[in-house]
Amino acid sequence: MKFDRLNILLADDDPDDRMLVQDALQESQFPHRLSCVEDGEELLEYLRRQGAYSSADEESRPYLILLDLNMPRKDGREALREIKADPQLRRIPVIVLTTSQSEDDIHHTYDLGASSFIVKPHDFATLVRLVQEIYRYWIETVRLPLGGN
Repeated sequence: MKFDRLNILLADDDPDDRMLVQDALQESQFPHRLSCVEDGEELLEYLRRQGAYSSADEESRPYLILLDLNMPRKDGREALREIKADPQLRRIPVIVLTTSQSEDDIHHTYDLGASSFIVKPHDFATLVRLVQEIYRYWIETVRLPLGGN
């Protein structure tokens, strides 16, 4: 399947991390549209088209979500639980991208339905390679149901 622009939703409360992911996506040179939210509450409002996102169109629906675990108001674990319990949202792949290396977090997020668990790399070059791997796997390799997102 070919995409003109891949819609990615990044949920991360750290503005520096959001900027690094955006820069890595641009460095990777694949067409994308990145939307960012700062916590789990805003993530769910975005996905459900509520509040500030009530006028969002179907094209704003993400192809995949990059999710940090440790965020204010509603953390990534709680948001993941709600996403995977919602029939309208559960098919969107959720890639946990976090600083946590906790085995409990790894087990718990997979139990909640995470598609992948990735520890944030410490350097930009590794982040760029990671973004390229995510693209190759989720866009070039995996087949997701049409209209499922």
